[in-house]
Amino acid sequence: MPRTIIVSNRLPTKVLRTEQGLSFHPSEGGLATGLGSIYRAGNNVWVGWPGLFVEDAAEQEFVTEQLQLNSMAPVFLTETEIRDYYEGFSNETLWPTFHYFPQYASYEDAHWDAYVAVNEKFCQSVLALAGPDDTIWVHDYQLLLLPEMLRRARPQATIGFFLHIPFPSQELIRVLPWRTELLRGLLGADLIGFHTFGYLRHFLSSVSQLLGLPTQNGQIETATRTVFVDTFPMGIDYQRYAEAAVSEAALAHAATYREVLRDTRVVLSIDRLDYSKGIAQRLRAFEQLLQRYPEWRGQVCLLMVVVPSRDQVPQYAALKEEIDELVGRINAQYRTISWNPIHYFYRSFPFDELAALYHLAEVALVTPIRDGMNLVAKEFVASKADQRGVLILSERAGAARELSDALIINPTSTRELVAALHEALTMPEEEQQQRLAHLQDLVRRYDVFEWTQLFMSRLAEAKERQRTLATALLDEATTAQLVREYKQAETRLLLLDYDGTLAPFRLDPQRARPDQELRLLLRALADDPRNRVVVITGRDRATLEAWLGHLPVHFIAEHGVWLRPAGGEWTLYRELQADWKSEIRPVLELYVRRTPGSFIEEKDYSLVWHHRRADPDLGRQRARELMSHLTFLIANTELQVLEGNRVVELKHSGINKGAAAARWLETQPADFILALGDDRTDEDTFRTLPPQAYTVKVGSAPRSLARYHVPGVPDVRALLRRLL
Repeated sequence: MPRTIIVSNRLPTKVLRTEQGLSFHPSEGGLATGLGSIYRAGNNVWVGWPGLFVEDAAEQEFVTEQLQLNSMAPVFLTETEIRDYYEGFSNETLWPTFHYFPQYASYEDAHWDAYVAVNEKFCQSVLALAGPDDTIWVHDYQLLLLPEMLRRARPQATIGFFLHIPFPSQELIRVLPWRTELLRGLLGADLIGFHTFGYLRHFLSSVSQLLGLPTQNGQIETATRTVFVDTFPMGIDYQRYAEAAVSEAALAHAATYREVLRDTRVVLSIDRLDYSKGIAQRLRAFEQLLQRYPEWRGQVCLLMVVVPSRDQVPQYAALKEEIDELVGRINAQYRTISWNPIHYFYRSFPFDELAALYHLAEVALVTPIRDGMNLVAKEFVASKADQRGVLILSERAGAARELSDALIINPTSTRELVAALHEALTMPEEEQQQRLAHLQDLVRRYDVFEWTQLFMSRLAEAKERQRTLATALLDEATTAQLVREYKQAETRLLLLDYDGTLAPFRLDPQRARPDQELRLLLRALADDPRNRVVVITGRDRATLEAWLGHLPVHFIAEHGVWLRPAGGEWTLYRELQADWKSEIRPVLELYVRRTPGSFIEEKDYSLVWHHRRADPDLGRQRARELMSHLTFLIANTELQVLEGNRVVELKHSGINKGAAAARWLETQPADFILALGDDRTDEDTFRTLPPQAYTVKVGSAPRSLARYHVPGVPDVRALLRRLL
């Protein structure tokens, strides 16, 4: 029976070594809560590191057996691997880069090598457990390479990936020496999830700019399949926090805190020690609140909880020192005998005490410089049973895209922070209740269980759409059948597109000249008297004559406008007019001026606007604008506008590769037909040919009319060599 395998860096249980032996402690994190309903069901399993270095074989066996009882499978990592893969590449390269702190990033080849090796170790652990029909859900930045590794081993597997941290602008991704490997690693998944649309947009831009892959409507067309990308804002276990905040234990703690604080109003700040959290900026804002609004002195306090994290790392140690100094200076300057402005705790709190703090606080100050989601904001909202309290939220936290009834601020603007604090402390109860009611409705509805169910449903849907839309890969068995039928046929027709099929694309189309390998290959095929080799392309006839005219091959040029039998004369498909070009060319010239790197190619009876050398994002945008512009201009004419691979072409309607191929077949039928092409113009050819013809899409295959597809030009040439 198919099962689900969850993969993350850490398991939801931590193994500790004590004097009494090994002990196992469950995690209370949001991810463990949300996925608990999945990995504990049936034969499902969670794969990850147990949090302890275990080198003894007997201990490894014991840990494995104990974790198996709770549907978990450990990946044992060495101290060196954790140092270089986790502390090194994951947290000293990826974390600062993805959180917009590239000045803290390191680029060590040894760390990268460890990252690759550990991802491979995770891959082998998953493969040992996964069956062909299982669903694999990979989590977070420590395992960016894992989806592709799994895909190579299990091409048909169902693989999802979710990134729990921000995905930055492509300008930052471009800084990474291993950027293409990381992006391709993610593209091994069928569905890639992000918290917000902004992160999704950055990812699509990076894929487009750095890998050159086409993206549209949340879909990425790779050489072999469509990868789906979507947003899934993560939630919390709403009921758990709502109930905990009014539990006897939490209320008892809250009463104790209130007795100490007396009537002082509480602003709450809870964060892990990290430079991305904006803790120091928060302290400076609170100091300025006391300066600008002296009436709050003695009336309000900041209760700041900082959870220890990596404080042996220089950047974190410096941040800890800065926080300590700020707290000490502010308290020293404003403290009175009966009032302390800042209550600072450098430790974590048990869950019931944390619930008490949420219950007690009137204002939650959640102002990270950059954060993937930030669940503290949602935990505070869920804990306010009386709907009294105000959430101040950074616009750079993923949660800000949902929690619009919070006071949204720029975390680097001290002025905005101070104003928001004053507004929160003076906000009427009626407005507080109104805002919190809306926030609670949203957080309650989109909880962590809804998040889990939505992602899994979307993953199943994405896989089904792939199966429905995708063209079958031309595998070895099909290739062997194709070659057998080719050998047996007395008359054969080979319809071969040029750019992107026989030869790779070039930024300058005139540099895509055929190399010696291609010329020899075409010569060998054309010399067989049973073959008719037709180069069917959008290229102009002069270029074809110059490049391939010495070979005994037939030509269909300009998408069917010109036809030439081998050694014969060029003839028009039908009589055409070209006077329209003088009216349209100024429009294309306008887009050339607006799009640096673009240019116009003029053929006998068509005009082509190329944007292959332009900025990819700008080129796609201008291509869409030009398509709309031209479609309006040519309404009620005999012209049509076509969008190809980074080109927009204007030509006569009714003349295309398919029509030209059909005319060829009428006069010269064949027992065996093979057609190869890479873009939308070749779909006309595929549509025209009989069902038994071997039609092959080159490159990304989704939604093609072709029966099969191959990844690229090298595969085309390998196939043609098999025919010799």
